[in-house]
Amino acid sequence: MWLTAILPFLLQAAAILFDEGYFHIRRGLPKWERIGHPLDTLSVIASIGYVLWVPFSSATLIGYCALASFSCLLVTKDEFVHKEHCPASENWLHAVLFTLHPVTLAVAGFIWPVARGVQLSPWIMQWLNRPDILRLFLLGQFGLLSLFCLYQVIFWNFVWKDDQQRIL
Repeated sequence: MWLTAILPFLLQAAAILFDEGYFHIRRGLPKWERIGHPLDTLSVIASIGYVLWVPFSSATLIGYCALASFSCLLVTKDEFVHKEHCPASENWLHAVLFTLHPVTLAVAGFIWPVARGVQLSPWIMQWLNRPDILRLFLLGQFGLLSLFCLYQVIFWNFVWKDDQQRIL
């Protein structure tokens, strides 16, 4: 059953990689996106890092909910201008990503106490029945997200040239 917990993460990763590898490369990114996208990624890294290294309690759960909620709002910041820069298909993909974003952060929130040995309701314990693997998965997510953030900063701000010919 624990495999179903990683499904939203895998779907989100596939959608982000398609957005990046197809849409962003085709159109290039204006400066506001070259700055904003790594900030979006950092908000997810902060949320996953919180789950990994902050002990679970009712008080820290409130902190996580605040952090995850901030991340969910932050990623929508560009949509007011995306409609002018992106084709409808890219905007649809963004809608998919906005749907998956809170789902992945909610699942991370469910994994958090289980991976720390906190006993929860039986259905959660049955669903997340491999806390060791799920904690390792979140560590992997943290590492991959950190590498992706570095890529976003380095590629779009130092490697990509504004005058490169667009594929469009």
